[in-house]
Amino acid sequence: MSKLVLYGLDISPPVRACLLTLRALDVPFEYKIVDLLKGEHRTEEFLEKNPQHTVPLLDDDGTLIWDSHAICCYLVDKYGKSDDLYPKDLVKRAKLEQRLYFDASVLFMSLRNISVPYFYKKVTTVPQEKIDNIIDAYGHLENFLGDSPYLIGDTVTIADFCCGATASSLPAMVSIDPEKYPKITAWLARLGELPYYKEANAKGAEEYIAILKDVFTIV
Repeated sequence: MSKLVLYGLDISPPVRACLLTLRALDVPFEYKIVDLLKGEHRTEEFLEKNPQHTVPLLDDDGTLIWDSHAICCYLVDKYGKSDDLYPKDLVKRAKLEQRLYFDASVLFMSLRNISVPYFYKKVTTVPQEKIDNIIDAYGHLENFLGDSPYLIGDTVTIADFCCGATASSLPAMVSIDPEKYPKITAWLARLGELPYYKEANAKGAEEYIAILKDVFTIV
């Protein structure tokens, strides 16, 4: 088997999505911490691997892939014993990929647009508009879940890993009210029952929330 190396850090939701996928696949890998706040993602060595200087970064025996969504898809296609995590059925896959694009463009961006200014410039004032973007994203996610236990139906997929890693971090900015968002609340609890969830996601999410909770002032 190829030697897999994942570069990242635990507080990053996209990195945790990849960790969830790797744990679900039960694929051996090496995990190398890249401290973004110390600029380790901008070293010459790292830039040679990923000129976009982002984490996560996957090195599969010389094949370099970044962006968590691309990594998760690649991992299941190459190492999955079945296609449960990333169905080959075109309709299911299209629905799943819509959820991935939702995470990339809406859910995660609502988090990133607040956290990045804080981490790099210590900006603690947040326009109400950015808070409203999170609330809007919660509403969409609640609707996507519908009557299904997971985002694409009755089985967990990488859509749950990607969106779940982000959603479990967003309470750093806006709490998830269980009365207003009962489906999100139940879904996250369901993901929390996965045997690898605590190590792959919960610890990092808790650390992320601890860093950011109550540091922002809405203006």
